[in-house]
Amino acid sequence: MKRDIHPKYMPARVTCACGSTFVTRATKPEIRIEICSSCHPFYTGRQKLVDTERRVERFNLRYERYQQAKARQEKSGKAS
Repeated sequence: MKRDIHPKYMPARVTCACGSTFVTRATKPEIRIEICSSCHPFYTGRQKLVDTERRVERFNLRYERYQQAKARQEKSGKAS
């Protein structure tokens, strides 16, 4: 096996978006995560919507615009 080709394995501090932190070992000294066992619905028993990329919000906005366009089209179609 070749020597010195693997990255260094060191203690790493993991920080969750909920504020929880813990120490583990990894190749990076600091890791940021969005969800952990302290806030995950499977472990807490509470339902929580995790939408970090605003996908639900963007979908609702597009759907609202679609409904408005559909209503305008129906209104203009009935007036003719």
